Amino acid sequence: MTAKAVIFGCAGHELTAAEQAFFRAEQPWGFILFARNCASPAQVRALTESLRESVGRADAPILIDQEGGRVQRLRGEHWRSRPAAAAFGVLCCSDAQTARDLAYDNARVMAVELVDLGINVDCVPCLDVPVEGSHDVIGDRAFARDPKVVANLGQSVIDGMLDGGVLPVIKHIPGHGRARADSHFALPVVDAPRAELERSDFLPFRALAHAPLAMTAHVVYTDIDPQAPATTSKRVIDEIVRGFIGFDGALMTDDLSMRALGGSFGDRARSAIAAGCDLVLHCNGDMDEMREVAAAVPALSDKAFERTRAALSSLRRPAPFAVAEAQARLDAGLARVA
Repeated sequence: MTAKAVIFGCAGHELTAAEQAFFRAEQPWGFILFARNCASPAQVRALTESLRESVGRADAPILIDQEGGRVQRLRGEHWRSRPAAAAFGVLCCSDAQTARDLAYDNARVMAVELVDLGINVDCVPCLDVPVEGSHDVIGDRAFARDPKVVANLGQSVIDGMLDGGVLPVIKHIPGHGRARADSHFALPVVDAPRAELERSDFLPFRALAHAPLAMTAHVVYTDIDPQAPATTSKRVIDEIVRGFIGFDGALMTDDLSMRALGGSFGDRARSAIAAGCDLVLHCNGDMDEMREVAAAVPALSDKAFERTRAALSSLRRPAPFAVAEAQARLDAGLARVA
């Protein structure tokens, strides 16, 4: 049975009987975890096992947003706090090679933690390029305001994740950094000319278009499509994401629950698939909303199946890695910019 073109969250620390039955019937391609799902390593391992059992696929992808800084779903006594991306950008100003090396080490250490929990996809790196006056929803989640620095450090994170057995997800394609609103609560509108966006905002994504997975931005770019955000804009996906940027990996939406999107959940899902997204993402675990999304999304299209299969085929068994030594390098290097 072909999986459906959707990634779902779940409500708590363990699956309810209703969730198990729903996932078994609907066959989502994958799942995503949040802080509400993560209490201890043993509990998370049991949950990831249960999620895969519910769909009968041992290779079902399980995602998480473990960026560092403000966006860390694994927190507390069991998991070490990770630096925000901007720390590596600051270090890059004085020592670019060390910044790249430490960004790799940080990603590699995080990958070790994730694989231990049964998580095999991390929604990093954030390749957005903030500008003066933009909303701080991105802020220090971005490496820097220089798109070349963002691309270089983003490549280090991709390498560290892949070497550690975890798939990275570049986000938020084609760029959320210029937005003056938080797409969790409102629809950002970017009026910059397309040529300017191509020189700056789109550049890191173009440089790293070989990544296996990408997540869209719920952002309107008026010089490209004044009517719809990238997530539901066929023009943005065809001309920019697949065209100018050249990304041909598996494309997922940002969370359909975010208020930047309008209409019913079914309409949101249908619009994203029609625009060219391979997968839709629904995160909050609300069963009524998930039922509406599930009713609207099809099985993976032939092209989406090829792209998701290619992404999963890039997963590799991690080589041995000296975690303690890498963490010591991180602590020493980042102390210089604290």
